[in-house]
This record gives sequence, structure tokens and C-alpha cells, in this order.
Amino acid sequence: MSTVAADADLQTTMRSIIQRIATGPELSKNISEEEARLGTAAIFEDKVDPVRAAIFFIALRMKRETPEENRGVLDAIRDYTHSVTAEVDELVDLADPYDGYNRSLPASPFLPPLLAACGVPCVSHGLDSVGPKFGITHRHVLAAAGAPVDLSPQQAAQRLAEPALGWSYVDQAQFCPRLHDLVALRQQMIKRPVLTTVEVLAKPISGRKKTHFVTGYVHKPYPPVYAMLARHAGFESALIIRGTEGGVIPSLRQAGKYFYYHDQGKEQGVEVDPRSIGIAQEVRAVPLPDDLPPAEARGDGIALSVNVQAAARAAADAGMAALNGQHGATYDSLLYAASMILQHVGKHPDLAAAAEQVRAALDDGSAAARLK
Repeated sequence: MSTVAADADLQTTMRSIIQRIATGPELSKNISEEEARLGTAAIFEDKVDPVRAAIFFIALRMKRETPEENRGVLDAIRDYTHSVTAEVDELVDLADPYDGYNRSLPASPFLPPLLAACGVPCVSHGLDSVGPKFGITHRHVLAAAGAPVDLSPQQAAQRLAEPALGWSYVDQAQFCPRLHDLVALRQQMIKRPVLTTVEVLAKPISGRKKTHFVTGYVHKPYPPVYAMLARHAGFESALIIRGTEGGVIPSLRQAGKYFYYHDQGKEQGVEVDPRSIGIAQEVRAVPLPDDLPPAEARGDGIALSVNVQAAARAAADAGMAALNGQHGATYDSLLYAASMILQHVGKHPDLAAAAEQVRAALDDGSAAARLK
């Protein structure tokens, strides 16, 4: 873990950082990678007043973070992350948005057991609830499906190495508690800070030889940012998918795009179409059921349109049905994303060949068996 400077020097440094980054759109100055790392570490160590901590993150966002600042914040997170290596040669690190989904039912929590059934160990990670969306997360859905969601990184790594499992989930509260402690502060800040961008690259578990980073995006500027950060974090490859709600599953009814790199090379863009593997859906993603109960208003006035726990239960039911071969939007979502990932990691030469293996794992129940 990182060590921070003496308190007096630290206060002087943080004051200098804030004076430079929080002086308006024309006069704000950038800070160095090491200053971004030091400032974030000081916040993790609770050596910075919460007001100054919030100003630090908001000012970086308002002036727009530089690559050096993004790397510095990520380095601080990784300094405080409990990282382990699983006893598998290659591993897919599945990084869906930590703030979850609020316009559709997430299918992606079931990608790890499906990929494991196809011979590719996979770990996903996240947390219970965080802004700006406070949506339905992997943790919510997997807990509703009866999967363990409070494993230590070591316990999660052990599951990855078990031939009958090959997948796991690890929560931020377990692998980086100092970062998780900032959830309340992030709620007060309201807007998306740099933490939201970089926390998905914490890399709590690695493979012995290769770790493949898979994440999603919505806005066009993000693929080169994620590719740069993934290379910086040491991911041997990255697959960055333009997905619904910023997740890893593209629209089911129209052509989409993803970016990738291998062996830490330059990222490249690829067009992709769900119809190429026989997906013909009228919906972009798995719709929220009409009969979900409304959300209860939170004390801070934030409320989703539906009850998160009820939606998570519906997503868990839909996911288990798809893993047992029931066709529909969830089945197609898993088929599409898993096929892209299998092709990316070199299991198959093209999407069509990958889709054949994924369909078999869904239809014969072998993916569902990984959850029992």
C-alpha cells in the first residue's frame, strides 16, 4: 500500500493542487501523475477534509482529467487494492458499470458462469450501490440468484481455479475498502468523478499469464481512455464495447461497435451486427417487467422508477432461465456478448464459430450448472 507524506507537507501539497485545478475553465492547471496519486492516497488515508476531497474530484472532472491525472488516480486505487493471482493461465476481467442499470434488466452478471462453461475463467466485480445511477448491479443480481457476493479476493481466486466453477464475483468492499469508504462522499458530490472512470481497472485478480479487460462505454471519447488505462494497469488485452447503459452488451436490434487491443498494442475499432449470429430482436436490451413495484424514495431524494431488489430478482430469474436454454432477450444478450469475448480471447476465429459454442453451453444446461 502507498504511504503518504507527513501531514503538514500533505496539507500544503493538497492546497497547492486545489489552487491549480479549481480556478475556472480558462485558468485551471493540470497536475502531475504523482500529484494525482498522492492526492487520492491522502483522501483514502482520511488525511484530507471531506470538503477538500470533494473539491479535488469535482475540479478534476470540471476541467477534464488528463491522461496523467487518470493514471495517477488509478495508481492510488491499485496501491490500496488487495490483488491476487488466480491459478489459471488466462482470465477475463469483466468490468460492468459499478453504478448499475436503471432502464433495463442486466444480463451481464451471468456472463462469468457462461464463459466458464466455455472454458474461459471469468471474474466480475462491483459494489452494492453508488452514484450517479444507483441502479441494479451485479452484486444485486448475483445475490438474488444465490451466488456468494462477499468473498475475499483470495476466496474468489480459488473459485476461478476450480474446474467445476471457473468464475466468481468480488466486491469493492473486499478488494479496496478504502475506495469503498468513499461511497457516501460520492453520493454528496452527485456528479460522476474520475473514480467512476478508473475504479473498474483496479484489477483485483489476475491470471498467471494473461488478464483480459472487458468493459463497456457509451460516449465516443472513452475507448482510447480505457485502452490507455488498461495498458497502464498491465492488462495484456482489452475489449471495449459500446453497450446499452454503458455495459458490455451492445444493442440487440442494430449494428454496434467495439474497440480492442492485443499484447498491449494500439486499439482498433470493429463494427459488429447481432444479425450476423442470428439475433433478431425488437428491443435494444432486456426490458424492465411492467409489474415491478415502484421504488421507494431515498432520504436524499434519489429514486429509480422501480424497486431495485425486485428488479434484481427479475434479472436473476431471467438469467437463470437463459442459462437453462430459454430463448428471449436475456438469452440473446448472453449469446452476443459471450461470443464477442470468446472471439477476442482467441477461442474461435470468428463470431459465428464462437456463437456455436455459446449456444451449446446455454442449451445443454452446462452454464447453469456453474451456479448450482
